[in-house]
Amino acid sequence: MLASQYEMTLPADYDLPMLRKRIAAAWHTLDDLDGLGLKAYLFRERGRDGSPVNEYSCFYLWNDPGAMAGFLVGGGGFERIIRFFGRPAVRQWSGLACLSGPARGTTPRAASRQLTVLPPEADPESTGLALATRIQQEIDALAELARREDVHTAALAVDTQHWQLVRFVLWQDSVPPDQQGAERYEVLHLSAPGLADLPNGRHW
Repeated sequence: MLASQYEMTLPADYDLPMLRKRIAAAWHTLDDLDGLGLKAYLFRERGRDGSPVNEYSCFYLWNDPGAMAGFLVGGGGFERIIRFFGRPAVRQWSGLACLSGPARGTTPRAASRQLTVLPPEADPESTGLALATRIQQEIDALAELARREDVHTAALAVDTQHWQLVRFVLWQDSVPPDQQGAERYEVLHLSAPGLADLPNGRHW
């Protein structure tokens, strides 16, 4: 599994109702894309749920790296984003775990994203395994979170250039108040052609 995301911060006076209409007109285009696990169309509005900005964003979980490459640079759909917004930076993470929650059968209305930097850690025994221990702790915490009745899908991935974790969770209705430190999004639409094919559990 691979995770990717791009984000477009919008001016404070941007016509948000118009944007929602434009997004709605296009969001079914990836509903049947081979190799795509899921794409969450995300929106944050300044002043809501602590958001400091207006932002349109999309978060992806991919089953096939070739499908992601075709989408981004092979004329597979990313060109529509470029035409409308210009070419945004696309973050990418290697998948560590993905878990289905009790609300998997519902349509998620909210999402949370939490970014965590993995600092250099002391390894008194010089085994080099402190990182593996920390990752397993994060996966265990993800598994506990995924058992909550309002969780649709929970995923964990890592950027090994910047040593940064991303925890992305789709929620049935809203992001619970106890998810402190997480960015909160409205889910406008979920394309999930390969959701059932995403490996469930730890990915090694």
